[in-house]
Amino acid sequence: SPQEDPVLIRPFRGHTAAVTGVAFDPNAAELVTCSVDRCLILWKLKTQCSAYRFSGHAEAVTSVEFSPDGQVLASASQDHTVRLWIPCIHGESSVLKGHTAPVRSVSFSHDGYSVVSASNDKLIKIWSVCYQRLLFTLFQHTGWVCCAKFSPDGRIVASCAEDKSINIWDTRNKICINTFSDYEGFPTFVDFNPSGTCIASAGSNNTVKLWDIRTNKLLQNFKVHRAGVNCVSFHPSGNYLITASSDGTLKILDLLGERLSYTLHGHKGPVLSVAFSKGGDKFASGGVDAQVLLWKTNFDTLDYEEVLEHNFRRAHIDDPPHLLDVYPRSSHIHDERFKSVEVDATFDVPDIQTPDPVIIDI
Repeated sequence: SPQEDPVLIRPFRGHTAAVTGVAFDPNAAELVTCSVDRCLILWKLKTQCSAYRFSGHAEAVTSVEFSPDGQVLASASQDHTVRLWIPCIHGESSVLKGHTAPVRSVSFSHDGYSVVSASNDKLIKIWSVCYQRLLFTLFQHTGWVCCAKFSPDGRIVASCAEDKSINIWDTRNKICINTFSDYEGFPTFVDFNPSGTCIASAGSNNTVKLWDIRTNKLLQNFKVHRAGVNCVSFHPSGNYLITASSDGTLKILDLLGERLSYTLHGHKGPVLSVAFSKGGDKFASGGVDAQVLLWKTNFDTLDYEEVLEHNFRRAHIDDPPHLLDVYPRSSHIHDERFKSVEVDATFDVPDIQTPDPVIIDI
């Protein structure tokens, strides 16, 4: 029913320090998380919940992702390396060396053949997964590179850095073809929408921005957080964006309605990472509190108009939008006037009967 808000399924406790990355496998049967505690934990969600801790990195792990087929994991670390893991009980991994400073992010191409990494050495590197070697390096940033992602078709890479710029790269010609500037603060995270036409950037200045890479224009500018935004994730429909912030909240933005829909409380302290499952029915978040929270959404089953009408009734925001286009034609600044439905997981009673899974060290 439209009355079903996002709900916390259960928390997972196993890391001993801040959780810096979360990612689902293609079937949402497994969740992988990484942490400042130098480890990855693979949580099996479908079976009697079990978990496996993978050790190998010498410093904090900053980012983790499943390959599109779910057969390989990639992780980035402050130990200057990228690792490729076979997520099985043997714990096999290969080390990709080439960066000369902490690696901040890692991401697979759509075919799983390549991985892109971003580092404090101001470089972006593209690696071959099959041959486990460096293919080429992209350089133009003049500050630490926070994040780099492949477009859904693999032809473009978007990156953001502390030099306040977002760069769009052509992977065939290996050149920067466009730059967006974020003058207030710097972008901390960037990702493509499912169609590959837009990118969303998270900002240290509390903003979330949507850019159209075809027209090179700012589409939306959300100012709904009270502290820096650390991560964003698009719903597979492209209609919703979830954001994780140092203000301790997650927020769900309705991109078609140009509005804030939900504010989610549950973490104690800054939220560092968030990711939707491939089906969009779940998402996971990780924070400085060392907790991983697994959430259920209602977006996959509901008609968009129902959600819009329901949230309008609940939050009494403003007049219903005119859906002239999938995205608005000009930028819109959203501020604290925009109310949202508050979901406080600390007051709900999530699954507290099931004990935390026994974590097997690999």
